[in-house]
Order: sequence, then C-alpha cells, then structure tokens
Amino acid sequence: MTRTTDRIQTLDLTDLARRIKDEALRLGFQAAHIGMADTESHRADYEAWLATGHHGTMDWMTRNMDKRFDGAELHPGTLRAISVRLDYLPVNAADMEATLEDPSIGYVSRYALGRDYHKLMRKRLTQLGRTIGDWVGEHNFRAFVDSAPVMERQLAEQSGMGWRGKHSLLLNPKAGSWFFLGELFTDLPLPVDPPFETDHCGSCTSCQTVCPTDAIVADGVVDARRCISYLTIEHAGPIPEHLRKPMGNRIYGCDDCQLYCPFNRFSETTREADFEPRQALDHMPLTTLIDWNEAEFLSKTEGSAIRRIGHEQWQRNLAVALGNAPTTNEVVEALRRARTRAGDLVREHIDWALAQHGYSEKS
Repeated sequence: MTRTTDRIQTLDLTDLARRIKDEALRLGFQAAHIGMADTESHRADYEAWLATGHHGTMDWMTRNMDKRFDGAELHPGTLRAISVRLDYLPVNAADMEATLEDPSIGYVSRYALGRDYHKLMRKRLTQLGRTIGDWVGEHNFRAFVDSAPVMERQLAEQSGMGWRGKHSLLLNPKAGSWFFLGELFTDLPLPVDPPFETDHCGSCTSCQTVCPTDAIVADGVVDARRCISYLTIEHAGPIPEHLRKPMGNRIYGCDDCQLYCPFNRFSETTREADFEPRQALDHMPLTTLIDWNEAEFLSKTEGSAIRRIGHEQWQRNLAVALGNAPTTNEVVEALRRARTRAGDLVREHIDWALAQHGYSEKS
C-alpha cells in the first residue's frame, strides 16, 4: 500500500505515536521518544570542539557536516527522529570498583563485555519501522546505531530522554547513563515530545574529578586525546607516555565518569542476556589475556565490540596495563613472551612496561 498525503491526514498521529512507543517497549527497548531530526542549533558548539582538535585522529567526525545536522540531508524525506534507549549494565559482571582496584585484572568497559549491540539494536529498530508500515502503509524510514553521522545524544536530548551531563553523556534522572542510544528516522509528521530542558548536574563535578586522565576539560567537553576510551579504542598509534600510568588496568574503554556519577545509583541492570559477560572478560588476569595469539583473540571476541580494535591494539593496551601491574615474575615473563611475536607498535609499549618493572629488553 502506498501512503499518500491524504492518507496521512486521516491518521490519528497522536495515537500512532503512542503505539510506536508501546511497540518499542515490546521489542525490548526501555524508552522511546520522538523529536525533530534537525540538530542545527548544536553546530556551533560542535565546530568549536573540532577547532580545538579535541576529536584527535577521528577525522570522520569532520566530514558530512550538513548530513550531521539535518536528518533530511542524511536520509531524504526525514521529518522525525525516534530515539530509543537500551540499558546495558550486566547483572552478573564482577564489581567494577573491585576490578579497578586489582591491577592484575584487565578492566573492560561494561558495554563491551557481552554481545556487540549494533546489530541487535539495528534489527529491532528496523522491525519497529516495518511494524509502523503494517499500520500506516509504506513509509520512508531508516535505522541508525552508530552507523552514520547522527548526533544521537542531541537528538535524544531534544526528544526529552534526558540531558547531557558534564561528562557529555546523556543522563536520565531515573535511569542514569548505562544505556545505548539508537534512532529511527521517518517521514511521518509525528507529534514531538518536549525537550528535556533541566540540567540536574548542578554543582556536582564527580565525573570531572575522577577522570584518570583529566579528559573532561569543561562542562560537557571531553578532550578525546586524553580520554582512555579514545586511547584504547579509537586511537591506533602509540599511547602518549604521560597518559600510560593513569590508564591503570583499563584495557578497553573506561567507565569511571559513569561509575561515580550519582545518577547511576538509579540505573537498572540490563534485561538482555546477550549483554552478560563473555569469556570471563569481567575478571580475566592480564597475563592470560596477553598470551592470546591473534587466532585466539578473534575466536574469543567473536560477536563482541572488542574485535573491532584488532589484535595489535589489544596487545598494546595490555602491555600498558601490565606495565602498571605489580612486579612479579609472571608479569615480566608474560611481557617477554608477547615481545617475541610483537610488531614495532606493541614492542615499544612492552619495552616501556618492562622498564616500569626495572627490566630492559636485553634483561
């Protein structure tokens, strides 16, 4: 069935919006909000952030600027952005603070312990779009989950899902920030939800204070070049030496700004069994992890977001963490074993790590 302008005029769009939100919940999302797909009002702040170089080596963030701020440029015909929330904090993961306080264990960001969320969310968003089509006839839609230049936090904020905290992440007063965001762009002229206009952070600076590398340089402004998540995931080259010690045992991402945020006292754990830890990555010894060869790494991270960084960056991150671990024969020997099969990038980090334990590559 082809939807026409006349057909739109016969729809009860308010009721349709309610049905869409109900269907999103049925599909497993924890919330759905509808907003405008235009984020032009955020362009100036974004361009100022780029001008300072805070994006580091993420050159893709400088491209497709018109598409980034206008949903209709990104997906022709788009009138609304339906933002959805999916909680991801695992139920059975090892205690975060205890893991960070044990320098012999690798810390993996909570979102990456289980299945990669991208395909799961995109599949559900696409199903939501198809279900809407069953109700109203053909409509033009497209699902996004980190797959295009979409200002997801700004869209979610505009649709009333929360506010952007001082750590730049979206915060919800009843759900904290342990959640993924996704979007369904549509050409349906749905009624929009009022924006979330109240910033509840107030005078709290917990996220800024606890950041190990002082990456939150102003309220809502993160210098990616100092951020451990950027350094361990997005950055492919050598990690600056002055940031290696503050990284501690964080080998993939960093959660400190969320872990110590007061609003995450209200967070609920995920309902998704697929987000539970795989391969015991919530409490795995660093010496075990660095012994994985590339084939083991690819096998053990199959279906995980960790796989995207590749074995070399994984080894680089582990070398830094082992440099920060207590000096033991096991740690030194693990580093030496890894060095025998390492390329230049990893070898340089292993040599730094050995030096932290009083050894040189010739020892």
